[in-house]
Order: sequence, then structure tokens, then C-alpha cells
Amino acid sequence: MYWLTTLLAEGEPQGGLDAFIRSPMLPLMAVVVVMFIMMSRGNARQRREMAKLLANLKKNDKVVTTGGIIGIVVAVKDTEDEVVLRVDETTNSRLRVLKSSIARVVTEEQQQPATATETKTS
Repeated sequence: MYWLTTLLAEGEPQGGLDAFIRSPMLPLMAVVVVMFIMMSRGNARQRREMAKLLANLKKNDKVVTTGGIIGIVVAVKDTEDEVVLRVDETTNSRLRVLKSSIARVVTEEQQQPATATETKTS
């Protein structure tokens, strides 16, 4: 309302581009733009790494799904975007899961410390 009364009292509009540049809104908008750019760069990097991981998925890789299921890849179906996992060796249980549900591939280096602590507790 104050802006309207000053506009009517003076007859010509105040501000314009010069007032916008001096306003506290410009630094706030700059911070929001920078945050948006930084967040989108991080997401793009994660998507590239996940796509690379899924493209390099092969038979006998030990994987962990987003649901926490640990299994060994038996077959990779590229045409159907599916992976068959062996989850139990004694009963030979297998699960069909989507590639997108695989969270990570467990490497040999990650498995060795786990087996070392298991032998110490036995």
C-alpha cells in the first residue's frame, strides 16, 4: 500500500531496474540459483555412476538390492531390464529383480573384512 501512495504522490514510478538491483531480493535469488545448480550437478553424477554400474553388471557379481536382499547374479536380461539373483545356495532359490532395484555391487575387497571379523568371533 505504501508503494501505491508514493506512486500517486510523485506521479512517476519509482524503482525500476535500479531499485531491483539494490533490493535484498537479488542476493537471495542468486543463492537459490547457485543451490539449484549444485544440487542438479550432484544428481547427474550419481545417475551416471549408477548407469555405469548397471551397464557393467555381469554373471557371478555379488549385489545388494534397495530392499536389502543380497544375492549373486545368475543371468542378466538386457532386453527385459531384469536380473536373476541366486539368494540361497542350499535351496538354489532365485529371484527376478529389476536392474533399477540394485543398489550396489559388493566387491572382493568389501567381502574380505567381513569374513575376517566372522572368523575372529567363531
